[in-house]
Amino acid sequence: EVQLVESGGGSVQAGGSLKLTCVVSGDMGGRYCLGWFRQVPGKGRAGVAAIDSHGGTDYIDSVKGRFTVSIDVAKNTLYLQMNSLKSDDTAIYFCAHAPGNYYADADTRLIPYKSWGQGTQVTVSS
Repeated sequence: EVQLVESGGGSVQAGGSLKLTCVVSGDMGGRYCLGWFRQVPGKGRAGVAAIDSHGGTDYIDSVKGRFTVSIDVAKNTLYLQMNSLKSDDTAIYFCAHAPGNYYADADTRLIPYKSWGQGTQVTVSS
């Protein structure tokens, strides 16, 4: 398994931007899927965006056009650029790694993510 560490969270006003970073330690493997998830108190963890080793990306509808997921393979680092933030985006954000040949799907429980980061808090005030 790999280890993941998120950073970049913080407090921002609505309409602002943040860029989350997830550093992956260890061998991600030649085929994988990396995902961003978020969780608010009292609710389960929900997918936000995903990127696969083929370069494919996927987003949930509520963040399309506002969020961009990317990866720097040389640095084993995953990013989530979040623009035009809304109060509904307030949550703890997690990154996760799934080894294997998957196609990115942000809103599925079918991808068996095996490793998770500890999360980073994002707070958007209106």
